[in-house]
Amino acid sequence: MRSPDKASVGGALLGLIAVVGGLLLEGGTLSQILQPTAALIVFGGTAGAVLIQFPLAVVMAALRKLRGIFSDPAEGLEPVMELLLRLANTARRHGIVSLDAELDSLEDPFLRKVLMLAVDGTEPAELRKIADLELNNLDEREEKLPLVFESAGGFSPTIGIIGAVLGLIQVMQHLDQIDQVGRGIAVAFVATIYGVAAANLLLLPAAGKLRIRHREEQIRREMILEGVISILEGMNPRILQISLRSYLTESGTQTKVAETSVKGKAAGA
Repeated sequence: MRSPDKASVGGALLGLIAVVGGLLLEGGTLSQILQPTAALIVFGGTAGAVLIQFPLAVVMAALRKLRGIFSDPAEGLEPVMELLLRLANTARRHGIVSLDAELDSLEDPFLRKVLMLAVDGTEPAELRKIADLELNNLDEREEKLPLVFESAGGFSPTIGIIGAVLGLIQVMQHLDQIDQVGRGIAVAFVATIYGVAAANLLLLPAAGKLRIRHREEQIRREMILEGVISILEGMNPRILQISLRSYLTESGTQTKVAETSVKGKAAGA
């Protein structure tokens, strides 16, 4: 089970607590901002606008990715580097063909594909060409997902204003009941709160986090590609470790662990 992303979960809770806490400190109540009609206008209208702009498959893929921003990535770069170094040591001792036995145990589809091509005798230049084409296709698909939330974040405040105007229209039709006018205006502006809050507390931050995760995934795939091509070219595992180290976003402990792992395996070779 993946651990929760402390930044995402903490940020969401902090934003919610700040908004609700501010309301309560001013003497307000939750019932003042819980308006089903306003929610229907804002969220339904935003969803409709997004579906007009994007294909349904892209929207559904973006929604599936939304769940992932509240949990840490399943795998960081350090385990990938250690796996590549282990494969490099195996190939150095028994030859590149020996890695065929490792294919079924690899969970990452991109790693499995490029390693299979390497085992099948694909030349390094041809392997890079094939992998780059797949990377470009993957990037093109995944770059659309943050755009879904960016667009929703742009639509929701405007639709919130539409909801507020619709509420004011209803208020203006009952000016004869002056004691209800103030309450009606307050309720009308709840739609604006929904639209602005959804955009700035969820949709736009989600788009930003998805872009960061997408870049992390790009780096991971680039690291895999360079590692497999280096193994295919027969690079020494020690040199490969130095080359892969540049992909790590952190230093110190994880680099030290990797170095120890390489030395231990090299000593046993």
